[in-house]
Amino acid sequence: MLHIENLAAEIDGKLILNGISLTVPRGEVHAIMGPNGSGKSTLAYVLSGRDGYTVTGGTATFNGQDLLAMEPEARAAAGLFLAFQYPVELPGVGNANFLRTARNAQHRLRGEPELDAVQFLKLARAELKKLSMSDDMLRRNVNVGFSGGEKKRNEVLQMAILRPEFALLDETDSGLDIDALKIVAEGVNALRGPNFSALVITHYQRLLDYIAPDCVHVLAGGRIIRSGGPELALELEANGYVGMVADAA
Repeated sequence: MLHIENLAAEIDGKLILNGISLTVPRGEVHAIMGPNGSGKSTLAYVLSGRDGYTVTGGTATFNGQDLLAMEPEARAAAGLFLAFQYPVELPGVGNANFLRTARNAQHRLRGEPELDAVQFLKLARAELKKLSMSDDMLRRNVNVGFSGGEKKRNEVLQMAILRPEFALLDETDSGLDIDALKIVAEGVNALRGPNFSALVITHYQRLLDYIAPDCVHVLAGGRIIRSGGPELALELEANGYVGMVADAA
């Protein structure tokens, strides 16, 4: 589904990604771990098309399409979703209107019938219930006055409603208590299936206890230095990154 080959990227003239090669097959969930400044969030931003990042080499294809040649909205319409590490607040923008507009924008680009208000509310309330969130969340402005945990749950609610084929989760577990962490993981697991894949960026093995990735990759110095099964995350939890980074140098 996602194939990256020798991807290099910089910001403000500073090289951050230094030849990343990675394949995430359809139906699989992969995790990326690594020390601060290793390029984890940069990878997510480059794949989603965020401004300010310059690709200097390599390729990235999504379902056979040249992902790097697509505008951000085209990537979203193709089924790519980014859950932010720090979700932004949108004062004056109601959550329900935001979610319905985003969902229907995808329908239009795909030539599908749009959801009316009744259809959308039925869908949204069902997803809210799964995430243990109240209907009041739909009446609030996007992320305004939300706690850290509520913002992350709202990101997962967006993912549940937009139903992407591929999700990039940029440290979605950051700042969550154990209950919120479980709810976010359950939201991700609810989407798992043969037509859904994800790349989960995290510092901590605890999230992976609930998501159970198919593969774990270690990113350091802008490149992947090691890949393995879920046991690799346990090794990092026990020993840290220093030895592994030194061995790969």
